[in-house]
Amino acid sequence: MPKTTHEAETGFRQEVLLHAATVAARGAREADSERRLNERTMAALDDAGFARHFVPRRWGGREGTFTDAFLATAQLAESCASAAWCAMLWAAHARFAGRLPEEAQQELWGESPDVRIAAAIMPPSGTVRPTADGWLIEGQWRMASGADHADWLLLSAAEADEAPHRTAVPPTSRFRVCVVPRSAVTVLDTWHGTGLRGTASNTVVLAETLVPDSRTVPLTALLGGGPRGGARCHRVPAHLVGGPLFCAPALGSARRAVATWTERAVRLHSPGGVGPLIRPAAAERLARASADVDAVGLLLTEAVRRADTEEVSPHAVARNQRDAAVGADRLATAMDLLLRADGSHLRDTQSDFHRHWRDVLTIASHGALRLEPAAAAFAGSLPVPAGV
Repeated sequence: MPKTTHEAETGFRQEVLLHAATVAARGAREADSERRLNERTMAALDDAGFARHFVPRRWGGREGTFTDAFLATAQLAESCASAAWCAMLWAAHARFAGRLPEEAQQELWGESPDVRIAAAIMPPSGTVRPTADGWLIEGQWRMASGADHADWLLLSAAEADEAPHRTAVPPTSRFRVCVVPRSAVTVLDTWHGTGLRGTASNTVVLAETLVPDSRTVPLTALLGGGPRGGARCHRVPAHLVGGPLFCAPALGSARRAVATWTERAVRLHSPGGVGPLIRPAAAERLARASADVDAVGLLLTEAVRRADTEEVSPHAVARNQRDAAVGADRLATAMDLLLRADGSHLRDTQSDFHRHWRDVLTIASHGALRLEPAAAAFAGSLPVPAGV
């Protein structure tokens, strides 16, 4: 039965979030070297409430705001971008799961809203075909972040036609998302990324598995806007908020990189010192980089505010995609400015700055944050002036 919600939290409690950040910071180097988060960090993320943030209230979730999710993710990323990336995805994937039929939601959250849901939905992979008893899905999906730690996975696949095709054109443009338990998949150790090393964004393999109708939904329904009358977080389309949320770990990581670089530079800057701040060019790069990181924070905070409160339109979606892509690009540029201002960080690959630099550049390269398609979508969404 759905859970009572009269005592449900509405957002992140700061003291619990600070504890999660502290635990994640302690495990950050281990996560980077072992290429996975440790159980202490995962438990702290659960306690902070990332997995339940967008879960419907009737299951004990928060139905929280995008602003809260964004700010909490960025704050956590100052300690460990890998932890923040996984935490953000637990939240985002629960929002997707809120589009599933009621029976599937009961399976996922009937006992607890703190369920970790991994996903590999873009681009779709594998195949799925209908049967009298449900859907048969099989295939291999790359970069399923946090799959090892998940309870369930969302996997998208092309709906295969029964009839053979005589052309090289894919038989269908229809895609369907199926929900399978973690125990159904095999995780291959394939993630050796430059950054976000602790996310364990490995490949998952699924042998032919029968999934009931209640645990599938068309991909378009998952990504599109939900029906009126529900919580705001369940009504808006995925592309309105996906970019800013993806960028949140990069923002927090960039903030910490600036702080780390600055602390070291100030410590070395003394009368007769040889620190980087004795060079005007380095001081200028610090000023530009730190201002850019601050500006991106303002830009993205405004983007998630719009997602929480303003009318949804194609132009609003394109504007948020633009801001996320530009923001990611500016963050990556800021990191490079600092690296070139004090190249000694290249010689210390174990430093916190070097880790944050790698994490920001890895996030900025994500397909959801590519500037070219975002710019094209924004240009195409501009309203035609009256009388033209």
